[in-house]
Amino acid sequence: MVFDVFFLQQVINGLSIGCVYALMAIGFTLIFGVLNVVNFAHGEVYTIGAFVGLMVITALAPPLLAVVPLVLAVGAASGVGLERLAFRPFRRFTDEASQKSRAMREATLLSSLAVSIVAREIMMHIFGGDMQGIPSGYLLQQPVAIGPIMVASGSLVIFATSAVMLGALQFLLYRTQTGLGIRAVSNNQLGARYVGINTDRTIVTTFAVGSMLGATAGILVGLYDGAISPHMGFAPGVKAFVAMVMGGLSSIPGAVACALLLGVSESIATEFLSSGWKDLITYSLLVITLVFFPQGLFGHGRERA
Repeated sequence: MVFDVFFLQQVINGLSIGCVYALMAIGFTLIFGVLNVVNFAHGEVYTIGAFVGLMVITALAPPLLAVVPLVLAVGAASGVGLERLAFRPFRRFTDEASQKSRAMREATLLSSLAVSIVAREIMMHIFGGDMQGIPSGYLLQQPVAIGPIMVASGSLVIFATSAVMLGALQFLLYRTQTGLGIRAVSNNQLGARYVGINTDRTIVTTFAVGSMLGATAGILVGLYDGAISPHMGFAPGVKAFVAMVMGGLSSIPGAVACALLLGVSESIATEFLSSGWKDLITYSLLVITLVFFPQGLFGHGRERA
């Protein structure tokens, strides 16, 4: 019974980690869907969300529920700025040959990587390279008993926030004109433009939505872990990217499912391996997926970047 309780607790912890990966992976997937390129600055948006939350808490000490909307707003603004700075200059060529050019995609990828490095260095210059602590009154580390299982309040908050945001995203994509535009551009950008969809506005909206999810994940992890740093976005960004690839690059359900799989696998693996080896599980699952399912577990033959 003790083993069963411990195992279930590890699964719950893993699902909590997986929800964070899922929020980030959706941002990767949305942007890849509309532009067919990977946004390597997404991890920095995650970090920006955490630091903005810390600054708001330190300066204003608002209720916790007021912190998340502010982080969402800054995340959306970061996404819009990122699109204009790193991606829009490469979209001035609207012909089909340019859009499908490998050189254009590689240039965009490197541009996002450059913005990622610059943003990280700016945050290190402003905040320093050391860990920054979250005020104790805002920490989500209180134990909550669910039967024989003890769960940190942060895990429950992450579950609830992720569920609300994923539900809102599904509503946006399948019940609104904006979502219809995003799905149309993701399916065929040129075709969407020919039928009158404002593709530039749709792409900007996609960046804003994806960055809102990433920034929210950042502040949730900061409140749960109790400390943040300018480098905190790298590891979850890599895991979210792996989840996107395993899920099939452009499948949101696939990205979410694979993110949860990675989180649970890592959490359970710490019972058998030291925590330093848990990344081996992630990359092993990626290699296995690519060997046996080259298009991803939920892929459908889309061209890779």
